Amino acid sequence: MFICERRFQLWEHLDSVNPKTIGFVPTMGNLHDGHLALVREALDQCEHVIASIFVNPIQFGAHEDFHEYPRTLPEDLAVLDETGCHVVYVPTMDEIYPSGELSITKVSVPKMSEVLCGKDRPGHFDGVTTIVCKLLNIVQPGAAYFGEKDWQQFTIISQMVMDLDFTLDTYSVPTQREPDGLAMSSRNSRLSASERKLAPLLYKNLCDVRKQIVAGKTDFRALEKGAMEKLKDEGFKPIYVSIYDEDELTEMNPKDFGEPRIFGAAFLGNVRLIDNVPVNPNP
Repeated sequence: MFICERRFQLWEHLDSVNPKTIGFVPTMGNLHDGHLALVREALDQCEHVIASIFVNPIQFGAHEDFHEYPRTLPEDLAVLDETGCHVVYVPTMDEIYPSGELSITKVSVPKMSEVLCGKDRPGHFDGVTTIVCKLLNIVQPGAAYFGEKDWQQFTIISQMVMDLDFTLDTYSVPTQREPDGLAMSSRNSRLSASERKLAPLLYKNLCDVRKQIVAGKTDFRALEKGAMEKLKDEGFKPIYVSIYDEDELTEMNPKDFGEPRIFGAAFLGNVRLIDNVPVNPNP
């Protein structure tokens, strides 16, 4: 496995490689099986697989957990090697933001970035699209892979790729879950023992909303409100439970066309958890 910090090292290593054969998995490290599922999917579809590890400061808010985000580079490199990843790009801060992150040109996808997680995390998705845009330009892959746990992020990045005429395909990979249903996330390690026992209830509540829709309930706003109240009673600080069109990221009503997806976010202690489930798993 080839490991590099500088783009010129990456370009020299890939000099004879057809970009269309490259699958790319951007990450912030602290890898778990959800990340490795992306690598495995890329390996199934592409001749060459590149992962990146970079904790991106501009997608964290002023009071968020950038400095607390776990850095586990030696362990990450070991599991990527074991999984079969071919190249790992581990850029330094000055490699990505040579003039500092405050003066960087930013990429923004309007409307989609302002709802759901974007509503209580202003600027977050501008940070995501900016770093992904930069990494796609550096790596020049034929395909990029993202997890469905961050469905809003995947949809926004796919829109950016289309709007800016990138010549690559974006793929989503199903959310990897713990045996009790909790979506795998790097932030789960920050949950206390008691919080970890409660955490799967976010997923359970979203599944309960899905069951009610499938059973014929049509008052979506009442379903959202009921799930929020239940989460609060269970010890969460709910941020939202919303039924949205999964492609347009707009609020849905029962008679609307499109595929509904149920999104939820809540704090458990100081840890912000997100999850989502499609209403029709196999449309």
